[in-house]
Amino acid sequence: MEFTVNIRAISQVTHNVKCLRFDKPEHYQFVPGHAADVSINKPDWVEEKRPFTFTALADKPYLEFTIKSYTDHDGVTNQIGQLKVGDELVISDSWGAIEYKGEGCFIAGGAGITPFIAILRALHQEGKAKGNKLFFSNKTEADIIYKEELTEILGEDAVFLVSSETSNRYQNARINEAFIDTNVKDFNQPFYICGPDLMIEEISAILVNKGANPDRVVFEK
Repeated sequence: MEFTVNIRAISQVTHNVKCLRFDKPEHYQFVPGHAADVSINKPDWVEEKRPFTFTALADKPYLEFTIKSYTDHDGVTNQIGQLKVGDELVISDSWGAIEYKGEGCFIAGGAGITPFIAILRALHQEGKAKGNKLFFSNKTEADIIYKEELTEILGEDAVFLVSSETSNRYQNARINEAFIDTNVKDFNQPFYICGPDLMIEEISAILVNKGANPDRVVFEK
């Protein structure tokens, strides 16, 4: 089923990421970590569907997406970055494979943090965030989405890395086998991974090779 929804608020999150908040259709439900297929309700774009993850808490009376715009070509995210309050989106029913399966380690690259936002917000609201760990890799400090909120939720267990600049605040490193060897001691815990496809593939293989149960390595399939 598809729903046409009206954008009620737009806020800037980083230099190229916006949060779009919009009407929640009656009885609409989603599981934190799940997504919907989304298109812009304009003649040239309504058939151009792309998946985006819900970032608001599931019990809120509204829905929201946090979306990075890629401006190097005139694609869907570039068009979404130009939308205004009052414009419309078309969204599908929710779907997804990323769901919380217990205290564990979240590994995100760039906009891959978005499936984890609603999960971590829900855990924080329930007082259950403590004990989870986040490794969040970005090219630069300016790219880190919801840095302050993630730090508020997880404290020192929110670990930020930058790969394309030298930082005085964060590790200049990539999440690779050497990093995992140094920073992960328990491979029996659940792992949640989201980012570029190659990153998901490589990190999943590393974790399983080191003893992680494949059924407890959670990513969008």
